[in-house]
Amino acid sequence: MRILMVQTQSVEGFSSEKVYSIGIVSLANRLIDCGHEVSIIDMNLHADPFKMLRERLLTFCPDVVGLSLRNIDPLGNKTTSLIPHFITAVRLVSSVLPKAWIIAGGTGFSLFPERLMRELPEIHYGLIGEAELTFPALLSSLENPPPVKGLCVRKGEKIRITSPSRDFNMGHYISPDRSLLDPSFYLDINSYVPAVGIETKRGCPFGCAYCVYPKLQGKRLRCRPPAAVVDEMELLHKEYGIGSFHFTDPVLNIPRGHLEEVCREIISRNLKVRWDGFMREDHLNERNVSLFEKAGCECFSFSPDGLCQESLGVLGKRLDESDILKAAGMVSKTDVISVYHFMVNVPGETETTAEKGIRLLEHLYDLHSRKKNLGTVVLNNIRILPGTAIEACARDQGIIGQGTDLLYPTYYNPPPFDTLRYRLETLHFCRNTFIWQEIQ
Repeated sequence: MRILMVQTQSVEGFSSEKVYSIGIVSLANRLIDCGHEVSIIDMNLHADPFKMLRERLLTFCPDVVGLSLRNIDPLGNKTTSLIPHFITAVRLVSSVLPKAWIIAGGTGFSLFPERLMRELPEIHYGLIGEAELTFPALLSSLENPPPVKGLCVRKGEKIRITSPSRDFNMGHYISPDRSLLDPSFYLDINSYVPAVGIETKRGCPFGCAYCVYPKLQGKRLRCRPPAAVVDEMELLHKEYGIGSFHFTDPVLNIPRGHLEEVCREIISRNLKVRWDGFMREDHLNERNVSLFEKAGCECFSFSPDGLCQESLGVLGKRLDESDILKAAGMVSKTDVISVYHFMVNVPGETETTAEKGIRLLEHLYDLHSRKKNLGTVVLNNIRILPGTAIEACARDQGIIGQGTDLLYPTYYNPPPFDTLRYRLETLHFCRNTFIWQEIQ
């Protein structure tokens, strides 16, 4: 069977930061192992993505088109939606190849499977969650699909959805053959974020109030062997010249010892690569911070989210302010930049919590000012996503109602603190500018 795997647009514009489509490349390798002929297109790489999609459909003539919706919007307080691009891609495929089967999946699709399948009758099937095993099983019997996990199927006017797969054994994870989508296309494509991702594990045991990772990947940590992780990095470095990687884990430095073993493997091979990933502050100490720097960490990315103890509690972070400041104190002494992400105007915000947030930001700048190694502070309002505690809170408070369509950008930002983000951004830009211009 001929299958075209399509990464639909997952960034706001052609000039935006892009990421390598590791998900569909991994799936494509599984399908090839099952005897299928597979081609891949990443629409984000093309200035005229729909022209490129149409040309590939006509030249490859697939029997099945798999469309991955990775992001539903760009986040970052923006109101731009990526759903119109996805809808257009689905309808273009249906128009150009009306006999082809259309199967949708991806992280974004997994959040709104029923909603999207109702809006797009052109989609024959959907797959939510992990698809390494379920996609090949579905392809084996498209006319009469087997009862696989995460299958979205039409039954008359209804959409029936089985529980998603969230238990793929990462010990059986096989590094994908990247020649299907040449990583060289992604070399030096971004200004800030490494374009090529590496998975060291799946799952997240935490329950942050705004987050969907546990819903998508489950709460149980499933780790790859550290040597296998570094094998993949080494191959990409030697064959494609990739020197900078982003670890895609929801939280990189858990469980204790796993990232440390990856780093020791990098060092033992004398592999000269750089990497970054999101880390828990309360899992850092002087020893592993030094190890991470030695192994090539180029950015300590933190997402404490709460700007004060009250906010940390509301967001379910299971962190203390002291954890944030202790971690900042350690990483600020390194030659590695740090980036902090915070949520603004969380439920229960008051003038007191806002002032505490200002003091925390000031403290972070003071810590990093000596070595000037603060990359940036990212300040966002909370994007309300279905099935989260923040959604329930927003409904209870009347901020969203029964008719609110969460498929499109919807943020928790009620008055009277709806402009707090701008106050904090002013502080951030002033402190950042003054540090670099050496103004007291």
